[in-house]
Amino acid sequence: MLLNGPAAASQVLILAHGAGAPMDSPFMEYFAKSLAGAELRVARFEFPYMKNRRITGKRAGPNGKDVLTATWLDAIRTFKGKRIAIGGKSMGGRIASMLIDDSPAEALVCLGFPFHPIGKPSQLRTAHLQNLTTPTLIVQGTRDRFGNENEVGHYDLAPAIEVHWLPDGDHSFKPRKSSGRTEQENWEQAVKAIRTFLGKCQ
Repeated sequence: MLLNGPAAASQVLILAHGAGAPMDSPFMEYFAKSLAGAELRVARFEFPYMKNRRITGKRAGPNGKDVLTATWLDAIRTFKGKRIAIGGKSMGGRIASMLIDDSPAEALVCLGFPFHPIGKPSQLRTAHLQNLTTPTLIVQGTRDRFGNENEVGHYDLAPAIEVHWLPDGDHSFKPRKSSGRTEQENWEQAVKAIRTFLGKCQ
């Protein structure tokens, strides 16, 4: 587990990686280090398949849902007695969203939510989001191929869910050069939105 921020922080944000990149990818490194501060400790962990990839060097697909969920619950138990928020990049955030209402976590932060498989907008992964009760922030690029602004605007999402849109961002929030935006600007905007959201949840 990677930790950023002081052990005495009043709140812990646990972040899980996405399906294809590890917990120390440039994306995860940026958000963990940028969000960590005096009142917030950020923890990152890896699912078993990603740990095995480090050992063997062989790329394999994610573990099944049961293993992913169990790994998430183990990470949450690590911080028993602390005020906790959970979430993560893409798949990591999605699995967190499926267990959060039955966990001690007080808030959920998803960085690029995979609302549907690429190219298959009818195969929605939103059923559990309709009745979510935990305060939730989904940070999403407006042209994310897993759910863009136009598509998500028509979904039936629970009132507890807030979606913050990043201009022209893709699944990792990177905009096109023609947009006039930079990846750094979108990442900074995302960090500001997350800080504001977590501040309201305290």
